[in-house]
Parts: sequence; structure tokens; C-alpha cells
Amino acid sequence: MITPIKLAFLFFLSLTATVTAAPAAKRRNYLFTPHAKAVAGVCTVVLTNTSLCCKTLKHVPTDDPIELIRALAVATESSVKRSVTFLSEIKPKHKSDATAAAVINSCEKNLKYALEDFAEFWKATGKDVATLAYNYFTCKKTLMSIMGYHWTCLDDTDDKNLLKEVETGISVGKNLSSNTFDVFNDLKTIFKTFGIKVKLNEEDTSPRPPPLSDYYY
Repeated sequence: MITPIKLAFLFFLSLTATVTAAPAAKRRNYLFTPHAKAVAGVCTVVLTNTSLCCKTLKHVPTDDPIELIRALAVATESSVKRSVTFLSEIKPKHKSDATAAAVINSCEKNLKYALEDFAEFWKATGKDVATLAYNYFTCKKTLMSIMGYHWTCLDDTDDKNLLKEVETGISVGKNLSSNTFDVFNDLKTIFKTFGIKVKLNEEDTSPRPPPLSDYYY
């Protein structure tokens, strides 16, 4: 006679057998998805480690290379803003040290200049490939300026502990600015990879100051 306990045990065994027999669902390997290939096509021109570029773009929900390129610049600008916030937060800790305070203030000033450059960068980049192509050299020049502000931020820092602390706080933005410059510097390769047929303008299109004659009456 099968008791209720035995019946429950047999039912449990049947469930276990069913689960065991069912083939495991295959996980989709991200590396072989169109999105991963699009990200790789953008990040492949980064001269140093491409992992930060790939990691930054992995969660951007588009395969459009132009949007991915813009997303990398957006992430860089956001990181610069976080870096400025970080510097303002560590100021009170170093206010009694005149040298450290001067270094932090100088670094903060440089990063704010970088953010001003970003405002010009977005004007030049536009929202379509035609505007980007027309202002290609201007965009690249502006990114070089942004990268320069990042890399000169700590040039005068002799204190190794302070250097390490500040560099830790701004390192992501600094590395992203380099990645973004690399991407814009080699847009020809990226466009060729994606079959984007557009001519990149190699001339500076940034606004020029008026001639000196305009200042005289």
C-alpha cells in the first residue's frame, strides 16, 4: 500500500528526473551579438587599453556607430563633472596645507576649462554624421584641448600621496578623454569599418575672432 508520504516522495523523484532531463537553456554569448561587434568597431582604434571604452559603451542601447561615438563623449563629460565634484569634496581636508590647496584649485580650474570646451565640442559635433564630418577637425582639436587639461592637471604635484589621491578621483575621466580623442582621431578607420561613406573635413571650422580692423573706428 502506498502511503501519502511515499506518494509525495515518488512525485518529488519524478520532478527531479524531469528537471535533470531537460536540456539547459543556452546563454547568448554577448561577444557575438551585433551590439558587441558595433562597440568593438568603435573601440578598436583606442591606442591603450580598450576595456574602459568597451565597458562604457556596453550598456548603451544602440548599434548605431554614430550614437556610440557620441555616447563615449557623453560619458567623458559626465566623468569630468564627477571629477570636479570630487575635488570640491576633498578641499576641506587640505585647506590647512597651502601647497595642496593650490594644487587642487588648479586642477579644478583646469577641469572646468575642459567642461567649457565640451560646450564648444557639442556645437561642432551636431546630431548627425554630416555635421560631425564637416566639423571633424574642430571636434578633434577641441578633444585634444580637453585631454590636455586633464593630463596637465597634476603636472605640478610633488606630493606623492596627494598625487595618488587626486589621480584616483579623476582617473576615469582622464582615461575616457584619451579614449574619446583616439576615437575621433581615427574616425576614418571607424567609418570604413562600418561602411559609412562620408568625407571628413580636415580644416578648422571653429569660429575665428574678427580681424583687428574691426576694433578700430
